[in-house]
Amino acid sequence: MSSLAQPLQRRRQRAGPVRWLAGGLLLVSVLVVVSAALGAVTVPLWRLGPALWAASADPQDALWRQVVIELRLPRIVLGLLAGAALAVCGAAMQALFRNPLAEPGLVGVSLGGATGAVVAIVLGAQTLPAVAVPAFVGSLVATLAAYRLGGRHDGVAHLLLAGVAINAICASVIGLFTFQANDVQLCNLTFWNLGSLAGAQWTLLAWLAPWVLGWSIWLMRDWRAMNALLLGEREARHLGYAPQRLQRRIVFGAALLVGPLVAVTGAIAFVGLVVPHLVRLGVGADHRWLLPLSGVFGALALLLADTLARVVVMPAELPIGIVTSLVGGPFLLWLLMRERR
Repeated sequence: MSSLAQPLQRRRQRAGPVRWLAGGLLLVSVLVVVSAALGAVTVPLWRLGPALWAASADPQDALWRQVVIELRLPRIVLGLLAGAALAVCGAAMQALFRNPLAEPGLVGVSLGGATGAVVAIVLGAQTLPAVAVPAFVGSLVATLAAYRLGGRHDGVAHLLLAGVAINAICASVIGLFTFQANDVQLCNLTFWNLGSLAGAQWTLLAWLAPWVLGWSIWLMRDWRAMNALLLGEREARHLGYAPQRLQRRIVFGAALLVGPLVAVTGAIAFVGLVVPHLVRLGVGADHRWLLPLSGVFGALALLLADTLARVVVMPAELPIGIVTSLVGGPFLLWLLMRERR
């Protein structure tokens, strides 16, 4: 290829991911507006703007403004943050394990958080902070234990086995405390384990949003190393990267990113598995684009799931984990059958 044709070829290669990015951001913008309008109190789309920005004395506009600003917008922002973070972590973990079926829960982040939350609820915690703090601590402890046990050896096989063992222990502890729970606590445990964005508040998002954005950017900066890791650990080492150091950064970056979200939203399955794989099918495995696009479409997927959870059985609300599992489970089966062929 001539030197004059190379810039044109590079522009063509960038055009596909750029279109995906523009399309994803457009869909997210449209869904934010639709999600803000839909719910038990429906706000007409043509009245959404005046209800938010106009200083109207109409009691109906005041009600709509309160519902949208105090209830729906915090929930929308939390859904965007959680979906983006789960998808980015899923893409990073799939690069680390070189397996499209990997996701953040493999190293104990999700079940560790669930263990902390279950223990807190059974011991009498009733507020979100009283449950979220033990859940965050549980995520970090489980991830640290998996890494300390499995990270001593080269490769990721021992880390995966350690993660499986830690998840099994966490599941046993959850079962033990669930057996001791009363009826009210069982209801709280069930709702928390299925995931929800109902705990969203502006005061919570004031520190959670910078935290999630900062650690997401921190993970994305290793895109070159993740690309090299896809070739194998030996090849990555020959290219100048340290696989053990990269493994440590990805594992603890994922724990610090997903841990607070699990503590706030509960366990939300399949977003970190399904979204990165779908994006990879569309734009390829270059993590320069895969990571940010996974974030955009992860935010879109979780916000869509939450919108459906709020409107399908109005005025009640489905746990968001049910919606993501109903979509993610069949997708996983399709993926397995596709690879078999």
